Amino acid sequence: MIWVIARRKKHGIIEPYQEAKEVNMTTDKKNVTKDTLIGDAIKNVPGARAVIEKYFGNGCFTCPGINVESISFGAMMHNLDPDKIVNEINSQEG
Repeated sequence: MIWVIARRKKHGIIEPYQEAKEVNMTTDKKNVTKDTLIGDAIKNVPGARAVIEKYFGNGCFTCPGINVESISFGAMMHNLDPDKIVNEINSQEG
């Protein structure tokens, strides 16, 4: 939890600081789906990199396709069940 003191700009004039308010900065773990891009899963889910490497190999990490290809597409290319991969990624502790 952090406290934020904000200034507002209204009609081109910066108003004095407003009352501090509490802001909840916790982040919820985002679940991966079959439609999640491989690169997004690797960036956003701790442990996803190991799962991707396990099923797709380490060639994914140098391939620009991870920025446009979904987990479902990657699974299809490797003749794998995408649900198995998604479930394993989502079970990773982060």
